[in-house]
Amino acid sequence: MKNKNEVLGVITARGGSKSILQKSIALCAGKPLLFYTVEAGKQAKNITRLIISTDDEEMADVARSYGAEVPFIRPSELAQDMTPDLPVFQHALKVLKEKEGYIPDVVVHLRPTTPLKKASDIDAGIQLLIGNHEATSVRSVCEPLHTPFKMYSLDEQSGFLKPLLTKEFPEVFEQYSEPYNMPRQLLPTVWRHSGYVDVIRPNTILKGNSMSGNKILPLYFERWRDIDIDSQIELDLAEKIIEKLKEEGKEVWD
Repeated sequence: MKNKNEVLGVITARGGSKSILQKSIALCAGKPLLFYTVEAGKQAKNITRLIISTDDEEMADVARSYGAEVPFIRPSELAQDMTPDLPVFQHALKVLKEKEGYIPDVVVHLRPTTPLKKASDIDAGIQLLIGNHEATSVRSVCEPLHTPFKMYSLDEQSGFLKPLLTKEFPEVFEQYSEPYNMPRQLLPTVWRHSGYVDVIRPNTILKGNSMSGNKILPLYFERWRDIDIDSQIELDLAEKIIEKLKEEGKEVWD
């Protein structure tokens, strides 16, 4: 049964990818990459409408064939290499309101480059936001592969490396004089924002001019699902995982 809130799932896919040509419809385990995100969005019980924002007619056709709506074609100026997410979502929400009078309660950002999304994780993120009226968004997070306590910035004057988190975690540097030389297990847990699933209030996007706001709830998920396709290596890895799941009688979104 669908949630009483109007929840808009927006798949963002542009045609000008350079790392992999037409990346969002590149084949992965026999299906266009876009297919897995469309299917996860369709399987999510709380998404009431699923659309794609794209500048590419071929991607629009593929998305439509698998069950996503194509209510508009994104302008090319909003589909450049350096175009951030914010104007893309502002455009989508404004066009839907002007053309249809459609105003969702919740917006879900679904990237086709993260094909291992689980439908129940999408639903969990939606419920987190709906259940907390103070929250401006929900962001999927996981532990980073490498702790930032073992990362450095460069002192431009001296040319020497300096620890990255001295100001953010002074208590850690008081406890351990060299936390970057300590076992990872002794250091505080930090979280990395993943492109897996984001859930946002429309007002955060339209009035706050932000894709997150400053009251962000965490959505935790299985780290093996955190694959963001940026090269053939990630595409091959995602394909192996999807094929392994199929051998076990499972679908990636289950």
